[in-house]
Amino acid sequence: MTASAPLNPRAAHDTRASLLVQDKRTKARNATEKRFRAYGLTAIIVALLALVWLLVSIFGNGLPAFKQTFITMPVTLDAAVLDKGGKRDPADLAKATTVAYGKLLAKSLEAEIAAKGLSLGEVKAKDLAKMISEESAATLRNQVLANPALIGSTITVNVLASGRIDGYYKGRVTMASAALDKNTSPEQLALADQLKTAGVISMQTNPGFLTMPDASDKRPEAAGLGVAIVGSIYMMFVVLVLALPIGVATSVYLEEFAPKNKFTDLIEVNIANLAAVPSIVYGILGLSIFINFAGLPQSAPIVGGLVLTLMTLPRIIIPTRAALKAVPPSIRDAALGIGASRLQTITHHVLPLAMPGILTGTIIGLAQALGETAPLLLIGMVAFVRDFPGIPPEGLFDPASALPVQIYNWTQRGDPGFVERASGAIIVLLVFLIAMNAIAIYFRRKFERRW
Repeated sequence: MTASAPLNPRAAHDTRASLLVQDKRTKARNATEKRFRAYGLTAIIVALLALVWLLVSIFGNGLPAFKQTFITMPVTLDAAVLDKGGKRDPADLAKATTVAYGKLLAKSLEAEIAAKGLSLGEVKAKDLAKMISEESAATLRNQVLANPALIGSTITVNVLASGRIDGYYKGRVTMASAALDKNTSPEQLALADQLKTAGVISMQTNPGFLTMPDASDKRPEAAGLGVAIVGSIYMMFVVLVLALPIGVATSVYLEEFAPKNKFTDLIEVNIANLAAVPSIVYGILGLSIFINFAGLPQSAPIVGGLVLTLMTLPRIIIPTRAALKAVPPSIRDAALGIGASRLQTITHHVLPLAMPGILTGTIIGLAQALGETAPLLLIGMVAFVRDFPGIPPEGLFDPASALPVQIYNWTQRGDPGFVERASGAIIVLLVFLIAMNAIAIYFRRKFERRW
């Protein structure tokens, strides 16, 4: 009997694998894809961990800068010491130096210790002045000079404690380190604990960190960001006034009016290259042109603003041109079709629709300029400045500092208190940058149009 043939003759010769079963090549491709995903996820996790570590480090070191140790006590402004002539003449009052006021504060602290029934222990009366910041004497002197009627009266003052006392309550100074420090002693720290228990010494919010000027290397407790914040605001004002109109006008011309030839191609290539030039090169250019050639003053906001304007222009032109290109050609054609001129088409239709991208590029460019340090160092803004600049336009030519330069300065000083100040300044700078980026996001969403 002959065997019957198979129903499907091809089935006996079909050696292809099933789609439901992975072959070796498919398994290898899937394994490669899984590894690639794992690499990407690992990179993201590492980046997030690094960011978290950075923020924890900055905030952990910087937040104490917004708190400060103060000494609260009554002070009798002895006329025999401060106004020997008794005439309240400002010239005579100015003869009383900060040394006299410092002795007055030390004497008042000694009296307050006695009034609270505390014991000096092994601390000598002359060493009490080391527990009070040297800035406190200058602050009290300025207060008396501004109001001579205070002489002869007893007022309650809230003065800064010394940097070592402040560091003791912030963990930078210990009893062991105080024993090796000529600026303090374990006995002074023990006395500070008594004063804190009695309510004479307390930790308070420190608004002076944002309003006071910089201080010398020996007074980290008195160092503030006031001059640096004002200087940065002045520079950003100069950058905004110059970079925005010049950048937008350049973008409009190149995108809407300029003929396409080798000259405009050369301009476009140079703009793209300028966006990648290191910022220190702009500092060298500013030093050569604005200071050495034009004779503008060093460390002035006007010079810093001009240098940052040159650096920011390419970063405004490129996104502005991209925003103009994103406007559909039909908008231009429709406006021209109903009789509008080229200028009317651009100003009434194209620019309003491109405004989200223009504002975003401008604000991000300003934020990047706000954090630049290298070009400002070359034009002399690294100088120690105590006086606030005046009101513009004159104030634009007065010496000033800037936030990133102030951070750099503080990191170069030896006292650990300035490390705390530098971290606190970084927090302030981050707040400015986050605020500017948030404003950019807000304007982009507010004026965004979809078509």
